[in-house]
Amino acid sequence: MATGRRVRLKWVVAAIVLLLAVAGGALWWVLSDRSAPLVNPAPPRLTAAAQLPSQGSTIVVPISTSLDVIEAELNRTIPATLWQIDQREAACIPGQRVTICPVPKRECKNGKCRKVGCKFGLERTKVTPDIACRIVGNARRGPIRLSGSGETLMLHMPVRATVQVRDLGGVIRQETATGAADVRARVRLGLARDWSPTARVEIDYGWSQAPGIDILGRRIRFTGKADEKLAPVIAGLERSLPGALAQLKVRSELDGLWRQGFTAIELNRDKPPAWMRITPQRMGFGGYRVQGRTLELTLAAEALTETFIGDRPADPVATPLPPAAGRIGDRGLRFFIPVLADYAQLEPVVERALTKLARKGVSLEGVGPIDAQFGKVTIYATDGGRLAVGVQAQADARNTPFGAAHGVVWLWGTPYNEPGSQLVKVRDLSIATGTDSRVVNLLVPLFADEQVLATIRDALSHDFGKDYARVLAAARRAVAERREGDFLLSAQIRRVTNGTIRATGQGLFMPVEAEGVARIRYAPVRR
Repeated sequence: MATGRRVRLKWVVAAIVLLLAVAGGALWWVLSDRSAPLVNPAPPRLTAAAQLPSQGSTIVVPISTSLDVIEAELNRTIPATLWQIDQREAACIPGQRVTICPVPKRECKNGKCRKVGCKFGLERTKVTPDIACRIVGNARRGPIRLSGSGETLMLHMPVRATVQVRDLGGVIRQETATGAADVRARVRLGLARDWSPTARVEIDYGWSQAPGIDILGRRIRFTGKADEKLAPVIAGLERSLPGALAQLKVRSELDGLWRQGFTAIELNRDKPPAWMRITPQRMGFGGYRVQGRTLELTLAAEALTETFIGDRPADPVATPLPPAAGRIGDRGLRFFIPVLADYAQLEPVVERALTKLARKGVSLEGVGPIDAQFGKVTIYATDGGRLAVGVQAQADARNTPFGAAHGVVWLWGTPYNEPGSQLVKVRDLSIATGTDSRVVNLLVPLFADEQVLATIRDALSHDFGKDYARVLAAARRAVAERREGDFLLSAQIRRVTNGTIRATGQGLFMPVEAEGVARIRYAPVRR
């Protein structure tokens, strides 16, 4: 009986030991976050967010109007009667002169003689008096018309002149002469430093019908008189055109646009939240185009574009509209789109990969097969652009005197990607810094084993393709059309290139540079 009791007691003790072992293992697994010893020191944790360089961008600002509006303004401001004349002319018909020279004066030299005057007779002697008259007339213009194509703006103005000759020598009471001219002007538009419109006008005109009358068998032409009066009118077009263009209210529109340009645009709502902040720097005249009946003045705004990750940045402080700059190059819109992989996305992937490896079994050189269990994985950024990877583990050799070991092992490695690729891998993965000399166990050779390292490396590989496409699509929507007051910003992203991966405090960060074209147009809200 005593022997039976001893046998039963032996089995009870064994069961208790087994239960304690299982309970101890479970207790380690539950408390491992706090109680697992460190096999090697944890690398320092970096918390800084990714910093992106600012970019210089050019945003096109078209201001358009109908040629009809400018035409109407020109026709309103330029008088229909261009000039008037009412003056006494002492010699409407100059007196006739004759030369009668029966004996000419000659000059001879080297045997050759030539006539040099009149020796005896009458030379250019007036035989009839000058006939005076009164000249009364005016010139009226027809409708001014604008046309053009591309950078050529043309102005057309028909002119009709009427000139009356009155009281011609007391013989002819009145004669009327009419003439017609077509004034053509090639106009070059611009903007002064104070944003007021300017115009350079190259005038050309010709009389399709020169004003003149036939009196007493002679033709009297009044083209000279008409030209004399028409010249200052044509020159006045250079003053009238800017006045008509002033109806575009370029300065007032630009004032509003400039102030509202100091803003931030949401590129992505989350994962990660990203913003593009715009700070206008200067603005210049980029030329104009005539298309159909529309005249479009093109301005170019040079701005600083910055990308921020996280909360919306404060709007930059607006500055007054600066004087007009020279022509600004068309570099287009340039900014960064951040693509971010949170470390929390990578940790469970590594955990699952190691658990699968443990089920298959691990055999270490010089040790043989071991029973390994892997627990919580922690990943963050550390010095030198590397990732720190902490793994809780437990190992027990089956056929060697090595005792069971458990603890947290820290590794580090460098994330990288090939140029233009969204596939990120990790190289140079190894145990971080040195091990704690007081902890000598199986975990060191376990995490130096190539099979274990390869499993972690593969699990850390991350394809940014889906994140890249999602964030890019969100950015395209964000800049496609955005209203700021009475102005609409619209942009098209035409080219994207991704940079190299970085380990930051917020996660694995891939900068994507976007390039495109952007326009701001005036589109007031109907109230």
